[in-house]
Amino acid sequence: MGTELNAIVTHRIEVASGLIILRVAPVGWKIPEWDSGQFAVLGLPRSAPRTKLSDPEIGIEDNGKLIRRAYSIASSPEETGHLEFYITLVQSGELTPRLFALEPGDQVFLGKKISGVFTLKHVPENSHLILVATGTGLAPYISMLRSELGCRPDLHTVVMLGVRHSWDLGYGDELIAMQRFCPTFTYLPVVSRAKEERTPWSGETGYVQDLWDRGLVEDAIGFKPSPSNTHILLCGNPAMIEGMIERLGEDGFVEHTKKQPGQIHAEKYW
Repeated sequence: MGTELNAIVTHRIEVASGLIILRVAPVGWKIPEWDSGQFAVLGLPRSAPRTKLSDPEIGIEDNGKLIRRAYSIASSPEETGHLEFYITLVQSGELTPRLFALEPGDQVFLGKKISGVFTLKHVPENSHLILVATGTGLAPYISMLRSELGCRPDLHTVVMLGVRHSWDLGYGDELIAMQRFCPTFTYLPVVSRAKEERTPWSGETGYVQDLWDRGLVEDAIGFKPSPSNTHILLCGNPAMIEGMIERLGEDGFVEHTKKQPGQIHAEKYW
């Protein structure tokens, strides 16, 4: 596939149909230092095969250039041998159908520059944290939990995750185990299409922002989060982010920008 493909797939884990975890290791070079919450670029040539689960690509010529896209990293920065990515299939997309066709040992392009400002840099160390995600927006939080956060005895960390179906709850075992062994960690998953479940879903239903409206965070940690003691990260669907920012604004939370420090930090996935 050419000399531009400078990395290799070491693991491919199928979470559900259309949802995978890929681990990619550089070949002949080292991953630079980076921070949890940042992203890297993956790429493949148009000549690379597409998964059978994708839509056919019609009338698009191969211009010889790599198709490249940025993906948040789920692995810990302390893991220097590979980067881990949590990827959902876009059936009509250009790159994800090709990434889904990859198997361990296959070559792929991995950008040598790791970028992004969706980190914990602007979150005070003495702050409670609420990490809100939809789908694969969970990836940067997994990285944070594996490295900078862990179990904080005196500070609460809550992960709120919204998906369509229960089988889309990637990293569920890891999050449940963390909740079991860390008294200050809470995992709140919610399913929006409960009627399509193969077996009855006994958990929360609706959208992830509904969990905030229902007061489940307050119930879980024993107090109402406020701008004075809590920072909130939002990652995933722009509609979720906009809805949460509106709700949080009613409680006094402000979105963080370069010009104005705030307690809401957002990363839109498209």
